[in-house]
Amino acid sequence: MTTRILNKRKPIVITFIILAIVSAVVQFAVSINYDMVDYLPDDAASIQAMDEMENEFDGGMTNTRVMMKDISIQEAMAFKEDLEAAEGVSDVMWLDDVIDIQTPIEMADTDTVESHYQDGNALFSFHIEEGKEVETTDAVYELIGEDNAMSGEALDTAISQQMTGEETLNAALILVPMIILILLLSTRSWIEPVFFLAAIGVSVVINLGTNIFIGEISFVTQAVAPILQLAVSLDYAIFLLHSFDDYRKEIADPKEAMKRAMKRSFPAIAASASTTFFGFTALTFMEFGLGADLGLNLVKGILLSFISVMVFLPALTLMFYKWIDKTQHKQFMPSVYNIGKHLIKLRIPVLLLVLIVIVPAFLGQGQTNFIYGTGDHPENTRAGSDAAEIEASFSEHTPMVLMVPKGDLAREEELVQELDDFDQVASTISYVNTIGAGIPPEYLDDSQTEQFFSEDYSRITLNTTTDIEGDEAFALVEGVRDAAADYYGDDYHALGESVTLYDMREIVENDNTMVNVLTVIAIALVLLVTFRSISFPIVLLLTIQAAVWINLSVPYFADSPLVYIGYLIISTVQLAATVDYAILLTEDYTKNRKAMSAMDAIKKSLNEKVFSIGVSASILSSVGFILWATSTDPIVSSIGLLLGRGALLAFMMVVLFLPALLVVFDRVIEKTTWKSNFYKGAL
Repeated sequence: MTTRILNKRKPIVITFIILAIVSAVVQFAVSINYDMVDYLPDDAASIQAMDEMENEFDGGMTNTRVMMKDISIQEAMAFKEDLEAAEGVSDVMWLDDVIDIQTPIEMADTDTVESHYQDGNALFSFHIEEGKEVETTDAVYELIGEDNAMSGEALDTAISQQMTGEETLNAALILVPMIILILLLSTRSWIEPVFFLAAIGVSVVINLGTNIFIGEISFVTQAVAPILQLAVSLDYAIFLLHSFDDYRKEIADPKEAMKRAMKRSFPAIAASASTTFFGFTALTFMEFGLGADLGLNLVKGILLSFISVMVFLPALTLMFYKWIDKTQHKQFMPSVYNIGKHLIKLRIPVLLLVLIVIVPAFLGQGQTNFIYGTGDHPENTRAGSDAAEIEASFSEHTPMVLMVPKGDLAREEELVQELDDFDQVASTISYVNTIGAGIPPEYLDDSQTEQFFSEDYSRITLNTTTDIEGDEAFALVEGVRDAAADYYGDDYHALGESVTLYDMREIVENDNTMVNVLTVIAIALVLLVTFRSISFPIVLLLTIQAAVWINLSVPYFADSPLVYIGYLIISTVQLAATVDYAILLTEDYTKNRKAMSAMDAIKKSLNEKVFSIGVSASILSSVGFILWATSTDPIVSSIGLLLGRGALLAFMMVVLFLPALLVVFDRVIEKTTWKSNFYKGAL
C-alpha cells in the first residue's frame, strides 16, 4: 500500500487539491442552524407544544422585547402600530391587550400595569419569524434608535448569525500564525510547518464541504469543529514528518525513507486517531442533537485527517522534499531535555496531591451551577446593556404560555386564578380575565377572541418574574405543569423559553452519563488493544480523567456558572483529545522498559517526549484560549476556556502524575500486560 501511494503521488496530490477546491466552494451552500431548540428531540414536551401552537394559532410565541423610554400611553399606542408594521414582526403585545386603556390606568391591577408600563417606560413583547431574525432586529433597532432597548431569544439568534462566521475567521487569523510559530520553534525547516498545515488544512476544508450531504450544521459546530479538528489531528502530521526526517539521516533514497516512516508512524497515528475517533463517536449518541451534530463532524474530520496524513502528506512531501532541504535552519529549541530526573523526584508529592484533590474535584464538577441556554451577553455589548436596562426597569420578565382544551370557561377561570396566586406570576392574559368568563365568546367578533381561542384550545399567557432558567424558573415550570395537570390531566401544552430549557436540562443530564460512559469504554478498548494490557488503560484513563475532573470543577470552586453544553462536550473532547499525550509517553516507556529499569525508562521517556507532548498541548491550549478570547457567544467561549485550561492540565498530569503511576505500579503493570518482556533488573 505504501509503495502504491508513493508511486501515484502526483495523481493523489491533484485529487486532494481538487477535492479541497470543490469543498471550499460547496461549503457555502451548507445552511447553519442557530436555534438550539431545534436540537431537542421531537418527543420533548416543549417541542410538541410548539408544534401544536403553530397548528392551532396564527401567531407565534413572543420571543423579543422592546423598551421605549419616556413615552406616553398615546405615544406607546402609535409606536405599537409602527412595530406591527415591521417586516417579520407579529403578535405585538402591550398594555392595551390586557386592560381597557380608555379608563384611567390607576384603576387597573397594579401588577398587570407595571408588567407593561411604569415610570414612563413601555415594554412591548412580540414575535420575530424564524429565519428573519437578522433583518428584523436590524429594522427594529432602526425604529427604536440608540436610546431605547431590545432583548430576547430572537435577538440572541440574530447576534449568533452575525458573529459566528466573523469570529471564526478572527480566531483562525490569530491561531494559524501562532501554530506556525510553535512549529517553527520545534522543526528544522522554514517550510516544514506549511506541509503540516497543508495536510490538515486540506482535510478540514474537505470536511466542511462534505457537510453538504448532511444539509445543515449547528453554529457551534461551524465555530468549533474546524479549529478543533486542526488542533487535535496536527499531531498525526508531526509524527509522520518527524519520522521521515529521522530516516532521511540514515537512508539516501527519500522514497525509501518515506516508506519506512509511514510504516513506523502508522501504529502511533492509528492509536492516536482511534482514541479520538471513538471518543468523539460517543457524542453522536447524544439525544440532544447539538452534541450529536458536533460529534458527527469531528468523527468525520478525524477520519479525513487520518487519510490525508497517511495518503496526501507522503505524496506531497515526496514531490517537494527538496524545499525542506533548501530551507533548513538550526533548531531553535532542543527536542531532548534532561528533565526526567527532576520530574520523577516529585512522584510522591504529586501522587499525594492528586489523591487529595481528585475526590473534591470529582464531586465539585458535578455540583457546578449550570446554564442550559446561551447565557448572558457581556454588558459592554449593546445586547448586554439593553438586557440590563430592561431588567432594571421591569425586573425579570419571562413569558410562558399554556394551551388548555377550549369550552369550559369555569374550569379555565379556576386555573387562571390559581396561576395568578403564584408568587412568580406577575400577570396572566386569558379570555376569562381580560374579557370575562360571563361573556360567551360566540357573542363577540373573531378579532376580539382570536388571540385567546383556536379551534381546539384556549391560550393563557403568563408574565413571570423569574429568569429564563435556574432553580426558581424550573420550579415554576413544574408548578405550572402540575396545576394544569390537576385540571386537564395530560391534555394541555406548556411552552416558553423556560419550559424549553427545563426539557433541555432533563435531556442533557441524561446524555451526560451515557456519553461519559461510552467515551471511557471506547477509549479503554482502544488502549487495551494498543498496549495488550489491563492495567495500562486504567492508568492512562485515570491520568486524563483526573485532569478532566479538575478542569470542570474550577467553575464550582470559583462560584462561576458554566454553560452545560460546553461542560458536556469538553468532558468528552478533553478526554479524547489529550489521551494521546499519555499514549505517546507510555508507548516510549514500554519500549524503554524492555531494556532498563522502570526508573531509568521513565527518565529517558520524559527526556525524549516532554517536548513533543508540550508542542501538542501548546497547540491545543492555544486553540482553546483563542476561541475563548475571540468569541462573544457564551457556548463557544466556554468551550474554548475549558479546552485551553484542560490541555494544560492534561500536559501537567501526563508529565507529573502518569510517570509516578508507572513507576509505583510497575510490578502490577508487568503482571497484567501480555508479553510485557520488562527488564528484570533493579527498579
